[in-house]
Amino acid sequence: MTEQMKIVRHSEQTLRTALISKNPRLVSQYEKLDIREQRLMNEAFQPASELFSPITLHSQSDWITSHPEAPQDFEEFFSDPYRKTPSPEKHSIYIQSIGALGNTRVISEEYIKWLKGYCEAFFYGLTVKLLEPVSVSATRCSFRVNDHTQNLQIHAGHILKFLKKKKPEDAFCVVGITMIDLYPRDSWNFVFGQASLTDGVGIFSFARYGRDFYSSHYEGKVKKLQKKSSSDYSIFDNYYIPEITSVLLLRSCKTLTHEIGHIFGLRHCQWLACLMQGSNHLEEADRRPLNLCPICLRKLQCAIGFSIAERYKALVRWIDGESAGTPRATPKHSREDSVNLPKPVESFKEWKEWIIKCLAVLQK
Repeated sequence: MTEQMKIVRHSEQTLRTALISKNPRLVSQYEKLDIREQRLMNEAFQPASELFSPITLHSQSDWITSHPEAPQDFEEFFSDPYRKTPSPEKHSIYIQSIGALGNTRVISEEYIKWLKGYCEAFFYGLTVKLLEPVSVSATRCSFRVNDHTQNLQIHAGHILKFLKKKKPEDAFCVVGITMIDLYPRDSWNFVFGQASLTDGVGIFSFARYGRDFYSSHYEGKVKKLQKKSSSDYSIFDNYYIPEITSVLLLRSCKTLTHEIGHIFGLRHCQWLACLMQGSNHLEEADRRPLNLCPICLRKLQCAIGFSIAERYKALVRWIDGESAGTPRATPKHSREDSVNLPKPVESFKEWKEWIIKCLAVLQK
């Protein structure tokens, strides 16, 4: 594999134009940014930058090689007529869980709160709200057993329709999350997620992020699908759910923010190593960083209007486990409910160090 490794290196001029643009209006918009923010973003075109590095392709099956698409610079993002931007009326990201996310209700509830907190820090300035969890049967989606992997799969397009119907008035977008694998159409093997930018809805599955999905002893294999009717969803009742490890939390935070990034109109990044790079397989998804490159960061800042330093501080607070939410009320239910599970953040430690370096540049 290594002999095929290839570095995608753009010239300083190309990166400068991708970030700042040559359009005088956008250049002056950039120059009005806080000088410290400019200093951080200008790292994009410093060849020796310790913060942002070029994209490395490891094999022919990597995204850029197998899905040629036009790159999107800041100017193209800014002038995209179809791009959706949050407004005071539509200012909330909603998360809808479909089926159980954890092996107990407490794990499911804690895990979705971790994802909510992460999205609040990442899309700093927007509100993130949780919709009441629903069962698979509530979505009325089609489902099947995958011929190759023998696991249960639910139809992504049907779930998008369900989410669109449920979209609250103040929603900028609604994202569904599930631990059940997805397929977009009969001829496809699987899909990690699918979104409709025009409707502002997305569905993402974390089924393949568990540590054992690709192993021979994966417990989500189904011997035979016995359906009494197309409305018989009983097979999902006690279906296998992977353990929520730190790696699974990291992967799900990455997928969620990457896909919501698309709903903001950010296309796949081809400038620098970045969360918004496309990925064809898990290994490639694991290689891409949690952070946005300066070009994509400027796009997101332009859409939301946050202070970059405040956003980074919020991400550090999330990693450090300082909850932004209210303290937990005394539960009315069983003792099991009062367990406060520690957030498994070991996998985020390296990223925290990186954010602290960025904050140092911003606070000079």
